[in-house]
Amino acid sequence: MSINVVCPGCHTRFKVSDRFAGRSGVCPKCKTAIQVPSAEEQVKVHTPEQFDRGGRGVTGKLILKPIAREQTKLSLVLAVGVLGATVVVFLAAWLAGSILQQHGIVRALALLLISLPLAWAGYLFLRDDENLETYSGKPLVVRTAICAAAYAALWGIFTHVAAPAITGDVWSWLLVAPPFVITGALVALACYDLDFVSGCLHYSFYLLVTVLLGGCAGLGWIWQIGQMI
Repeated sequence: MSINVVCPGCHTRFKVSDRFAGRSGVCPKCKTAIQVPSAEEQVKVHTPEQFDRGGRGVTGKLILKPIAREQTKLSLVLAVGVLGATVVVFLAAWLAGSILQQHGIVRALALLLISLPLAWAGYLFLRDDENLETYSGKPLVVRTAICAAAYAALWGIFTHVAAPAITGDVWSWLLVAPPFVITGALVALACYDLDFVSGCLHYSFYLLVTVLLGGCAGLGWIWQIGQMI
């Protein structure tokens, strides 16, 4: 049996016979004094066989159960429910198009109302269920309400402040759009503790759905953003 030794001077690794355990000598490379570890000082790595009965009772059956990984369950009922809710929302937007076009306060309330489930759904999809810091219950409701209000406010700011600066060419979009996407990602990061990339995905999902709903309601598309709110 050999003993692993590391020279404190040149950090060279080599092995010596166990009969030199506890003795001192010099490094064959740099001549630095070396103290060979004794048998008691050596690090012992226990093999799995030494713990093969850990967590078992006298009958040999496992007493402790491993922690099961929590995974998002996508059932047929849930998928049909999500699809049905999507159809209902888009149908409602289409039917209420004339009212939304005529009343600004109704458009603002509708935007805030739809922002709540969109922020919630985006977080449930992007969150890491193995992270102990995921939110649920009242904390999730409060954070979702704050996120939804901030997202709706960004639409208002974009429509009334930034949209007039868009001339239609790609350069105007490159100057105006990125600050709002970055701000939306930071809102998601602050509300849900998502990383920046997940925050961008969260806000992009929200933008996509709201733009589609606005077009379905006859409020105009992204290049007609001044008419949407």
